[in-house]
Amino acid sequence: MAGGVSSSPPEPAPVTPTLPELIRVFARIGVLSFGGPAGQIALMHREVVEDRGWLANAQFLHALNFCHFLPGPEAQQLATWIGWRFHGVRGGLAAGLLFVVPGAAVILALSIAYALAAGLAWFAALFTGIKAAVLAIVLQALVRIAGRALDTRFKRGLAALVFVALFLFALPFPLVIVAAALAGLAIATWRPAWLNLGGGEAPPLLAPRPWAGSLRTIAIWGAVWAAPLLLILLSLGPDHVLWRIGVLFSRLAVVSFGGAYAVLAYLAQAAVAQYHWLTPGEMADGLGLAETTPGPLILVTQFVGFLAAWRAPEPFSPLLAGLLGGALTCWVTFAPCFLWIFTFAPWLERLEHATRLKGALAAVTAAIVGVIANLAAWFGLHVLFARTLLVPLGPATLQVPDWPSFDWQAGLLAALAALAIFRLRWNVIAVLGLAAAGGYVLRSVA
Repeated sequence: MAGGVSSSPPEPAPVTPTLPELIRVFARIGVLSFGGPAGQIALMHREVVEDRGWLANAQFLHALNFCHFLPGPEAQQLATWIGWRFHGVRGGLAAGLLFVVPGAAVILALSIAYALAAGLAWFAALFTGIKAAVLAIVLQALVRIAGRALDTRFKRGLAALVFVALFLFALPFPLVIVAAALAGLAIATWRPAWLNLGGGEAPPLLAPRPWAGSLRTIAIWGAVWAAPLLLILLSLGPDHVLWRIGVLFSRLAVVSFGGAYAVLAYLAQAAVAQYHWLTPGEMADGLGLAETTPGPLILVTQFVGFLAAWRAPEPFSPLLAGLLGGALTCWVTFAPCFLWIFTFAPWLERLEHATRLKGALAAVTAAIVGVIANLAAWFGLHVLFARTLLVPLGPATLQVPDWPSFDWQAGLLAALAALAIFRLRWNVIAVLGLAAAGGYVLRSVA
């Protein structure tokens, strides 16, 4: 104290964890990381900022903003960045893998059980309720993301335009995302207020640009990413289901901005409509399973890869093919995440000050609202109705329900799930459990 004025004590210096400490903490986070990205990020914040003081709050938020720039699951990439921050590539691999592996193991076990139990009446009854609950969960995601992302008239118009492009014209998902990003780049320069951005570009930073290290990382991790695909191409050929799984999910890893709900819209277009690996109801089942397990929600892709290979197993047994399909899906989904983090983490400060890049991200985020709205409409049509009709509207096609095929049980369960989520504020796992039990009871009574 000097001159009667007291100063607050300085924040304690961040603590650097040892590699074994980092592994122990992220093993715990990986097992407990339920609740989607918001809950997972909150858990990481409590563990590494509040309880252990490894990072200052500003550092954590700075890294989280950086992860939002990248395709793929932001929570898993944040875990990878934290490990990289303290122990380089070894730490990044440890933290990133421990965040994913527990959930991947559970999803794999559930996928096997799902494939083996298909066709059983009691099993179908449980998943009647789960599909209905997933519809309410997707609607909740739509409301939550729209409330956060659509804060200008331009963003609302862009989201509506994306919904029309997907629902009426069935334009390819990657094309829509790329177009939104290019529009964001242009608007950030021309009318940044339309995207609710701040001023222009920050002054150039003095730190050297790490080009050599970034190019080396891209070469190494690009080879890691491509290695199993090359092996499959040489041994099984381009017509095998494993090659198609690898190519589809590699493509998805590049354009998967906006989280698992946006990814599901792309998967529905490819896995259901193009390749016919799954039915619309099975896509909803997979999301329901992923909602009940730890780890990133994008692990729903492993369920898709497993079933796709299970159903076209030659020259393997169905189980072995399913295991290979699930493992390949995880590889080409998460190897790119490590590529993005290890390549761009040294550029963190520069990326945070790139206004045009922020504009592209803001436009893509707004577009994702339209993508999820399309997913909600698609799920609603296929969960609540046994049949749909296609009505031509010039160059567009409108998919409408066949009203006599309405499933009143699914409708009742979806309404109860929506009540539990929006009014009673139940968590997702409780809602899924209630809906599954309700589906079993209703089917048994009927």
